[in-house]
Amino acid sequence: MDQQANNEARPNDGASTVTKTGEGTMAKGEASAALRPPVDVIEDGNGITLLADMPGVTKDKLTLSLDADNLTIEGEVDMGTPPEMESRYAEIKVPRYRRTFTLSRELDPEKAQAQLNNGVLRLHIPKAAHLQPRKIQITAQ
Repeated sequence: MDQQANNEARPNDGASTVTKTGEGTMAKGEASAALRPPVDVIEDGNGITLLADMPGVTKDKLTLSLDADNLTIEGEVDMGTPPEMESRYAEIKVPRYRRTFTLSRELDPEKAQAQLNNGVLRLHIPKAAHLQPRKIQITAQ
């Protein structure tokens, strides 16, 4: 990730400790433990795009929230285990994802667009209109 993209959306996992476990990276110090989904941040002249891998999360179990300049991505995994069955072994023991980012003030989160496709969240947040590159139309007299 280049330095400019790093200034646009920085991971902000608070004062929580991060522990690497067999289940993946878990953020602690929150109400309950959660897996931290891997996220790519791509910046272009129009804004940023975040790509978060959240396998097992459906649209109705995904929450994106904005508080001041903090973006929080949360999702719950539906394990699909029937009530009459009991899991003997599980690779993922924490059925929840959570990741928080501090957004640049140059971005316009009110115009953000999100898509979830095959467990990959794609979130585009454009730059504020006055910061986006634009062409100036030339007229001849």
